[in-house]
Amino acid sequence: MRPLPTLRQLRYLVALAEHKHFGRAAEACFATQSTLSAGLQELENLLDVKLVERSKRRVMLTPLGEAIVARSRVVLREAEDIADLAYASKDPLSGALRLGVIPTIGPYLLPRVLPPLRQSYPNLRLYLREDLTARLLEALNDGDIDVALIALPFQTDELEMRSLGHDPFELACRPDDPLAKGGAIALNDIPEEKLLLLDEGHCLREHALAACRLEPSRHRDDFRATSLPTLVQMVANRLGVTLLPKMAIDSGLLGGTGLVSKPLSADAPAREIALVWRPTTPRTLEFNLLADVLASFADTRSSAA
Repeated sequence: MRPLPTLRQLRYLVALAEHKHFGRAAEACFATQSTLSAGLQELENLLDVKLVERSKRRVMLTPLGEAIVARSRVVLREAEDIADLAYASKDPLSGALRLGVIPTIGPYLLPRVLPPLRQSYPNLRLYLREDLTARLLEALNDGDIDVALIALPFQTDELEMRSLGHDPFELACRPDDPLAKGGAIALNDIPEEKLLLLDEGHCLREHALAACRLEPSRHRDDFRATSLPTLVQMVANRLGVTLLPKMAIDSGLLGGTGLVSKPLSADAPAREIALVWRPTTPRTLEFNLLADVLASFADTRSSAA
């Protein structure tokens, strides 16, 4: 049998590809620079190919090196899955778990979820990564995170998904706004020229546009915000009105702003909260346990009545 690369050697190569610097790659692998450099040299000798171009100014991978990095990521992820499978069989939802969450869910759902989650699974070490949906799904497919908490609709390709419930939109406006009078707001009653939304890239923007049946090109783009608190402040400063998820309103987002929230008419769509993970993961049982805890807090329709 021909000798095979070790997981450590492949990990060194992947780290070098990501950091393009021997010192930073070594630090990421908790190794010395000389140890990482020697490990990569051993890998090149083992395969009898050149993987890394070394110079005083920069570090580059050869085309073959890039191809092997792509395969190495798969091998390393599969090796981690083997260890996770064995560990999970002994104590579900224990050890490290990397959860990605979008900014329009994390600050409003997790503070309520994490205390009972820690109580039910005290050995779980939860590492959180907040980012936009597209980047989280990329990180999930690359194996950089284990599971992601997102809002639908969004293209998830072949990822496994567990629906956690629905989160309706409500209109946020000043109390002296004509829309603040009366009961539920019909979508047609919201002036397009007054509607403020998050900046492009946030799925909540697309959900709100879809809820109001507006084309992105037709919506005003002179004011943009990258977070819900900023959006709320823009409304408080008489720049318009906005649509907010009820989850955020229930968490106290409007507190101290003087703004009021109004429910939308019954035919208005709501965003769907979902947990997604790779179909190849051995931790499906664990992620369903996690979904059970999240689902008891994620569906805000019952509190909208």
